[in-house]
Amino acid sequence: MTTKKFLILGTIALLVVLFFYFDLGQFLTLAALKANRDLLAAFYAEHRLATVLLFMAIYILQTALSLPGAAILSLAAGAIFGAIMGTVYANLAATIGATLAFLATRFLLHDLVQRKFGDRLKKLNHELETRGLNYLLFLRLVPIFPFFLINLAAGLTRLPLRTFIIGTMIGIIPGGFVYCNAGASLATISTLREVASPRVLGSFALLGLFALLPVIYSKIKGSRGRPVTRDL
Repeated sequence: MTTKKFLILGTIALLVVLFFYFDLGQFLTLAALKANRDLLAAFYAEHRLATVLLFMAIYILQTALSLPGAAILSLAAGAIFGAIMGTVYANLAATIGATLAFLATRFLLHDLVQRKFGDRLKKLNHELETRGLNYLLFLRLVPIFPFFLINLAAGLTRLPLRTFIIGTMIGIIPGGFVYCNAGASLATISTLREVASPRVLGSFALLGLFALLPVIYSKIKGSRGRPVTRDL
């Protein structure tokens, strides 16, 4: 590992350790958000631009380092900025943070993985290069796949950066709006499970399947177009 890679990896590890050492996660809970909502709203009323920039910086850092708290930050966006603008700010911050995590993983580990497993990943890389947007939208929309894990795993493949950014920005809009809209009515929420209800999760899964329809169609069409060989 080169000195530059070692420094980047060391910095990431240090920031993650500091987060848990100082127990900063205590500020990223539903109880903490409810307790400080009026204070945050008052600060936003007096310092609008500073609040937006500070919020986005925190969200970007949280996402880039794959730290817990994304759901609370999305709720906070809705509680402070409203459902619409909260979704915009949260979406931009999450996309930037995810892209940083993607790039860090690609810079640190991509070459090693491709060198070691390149032959096995050849077909996967081809699929991602040609239909990567459909796959990424599916992964972003279906809630069974952790957000941070997709960022890291995608960085190990040859998924184009542009595709990753577009797929992430579009794919997280539905989920982001659900949480920001819930945050705008923060007083009515007692647990995070109330936000991600089975009906909401099912809707996301259905959207994810729609994103895969072009891939499924091309696979079926391709299999029908292949000549059938028979043994004599």
